[in-house]
Amino acid sequence: MNKKAKCYTSIGGEALIEGILMRGPKRIEVSVRTPDGIIDSEELHYQPLRQKYPILKAPILRGVASFIESMSMSFQALNMAADKSGMTNTEEESKFDHWLESHFGEKTSNLIMTIGMILGFVLAVVLFILLPSVLFNLFQKGAGEGIAPWRSLVEGIFRILIFLIYLILCSHQSDIHRMFRYHGAEHKTIFCYEHGLPLTVENVRKQKRFHPRCGTSFMVLMILVGIIIGFFIPFTNPFLRTFVKLLCIPLVMGLGFELIRLCGFYDNLFTRIVAAPGLWMQRITTKEPDDSMIEVAITAMKAVIPGNGEDMVEVR
Repeated sequence: MNKKAKCYTSIGGEALIEGILMRGPKRIEVSVRTPDGIIDSEELHYQPLRQKYPILKAPILRGVASFIESMSMSFQALNMAADKSGMTNTEEESKFDHWLESHFGEKTSNLIMTIGMILGFVLAVVLFILLPSVLFNLFQKGAGEGIAPWRSLVEGIFRILIFLIYLILCSHQSDIHRMFRYHGAEHKTIFCYEHGLPLTVENVRKQKRFHPRCGTSFMVLMILVGIIIGFFIPFTNPFLRTFVKLLCIPLVMGLGFELIRLCGFYDNLFTRIVAAPGLWMQRITTKEPDDSMIEVAITAMKAVIPGNGEDMVEVR
């Protein structure tokens, strides 16, 4: 009797404010638990860059395109989730809020999200690129010039430690902690579907919450790939080194995407080693969901499953 082939789905998702986004081959769905307890589910309309520009389907480039698409969809989905969850409906309005509303009207939330994303990008550059270079220069003064050949590795260790501390601090914020629980619901629901089980709360609850094709794993792989690329950057000035690393970000994204994609297509010793750091880090970014969160994930998942099974890929 032949053993049933192991498969994974191309459907992916992400946690939102009191909700979940699921992205299938034909449809993107945003499901949110509203303040009155119902699940509000709505399709998010988005045309992928890879459909507009076929060249972006090429290796490496598809990773960059996927990251840009993910950021754009996240921007739209977070706006939808904030509105549906009641986060934007506050009774008290400050003078600054009133000024924004009077000058930008309905575009206020988009403006706030855009500013937030820009500040987030600047913070990420400072914390994860500039700061490790500065810390290494300080470390080198005490350790001596003999440590110079290991600059990229030591910077990478600093970067991982900063990333770890950042995630731990975020996980202690109540709103972020709830998003991490929705993140767990998303993973468990995808696992349930991949195992061919009916999408019920009981079946989903039994699944693992750590998934190898997760955004957390992608971020960890980007850090590891960045360490390797860093060995080929000769500059020691932290600002010049940061500038060159920024130029290398598309390459880091592309290689990280190919590695995480490889972990989906193949299940062997190499891919398990590659996936291991990201799976460990997910112990921070995915938490156990309650049944109401699982219900939201199931609603979003059912909406994006194609009828012809085109999303299923056999693992080799």
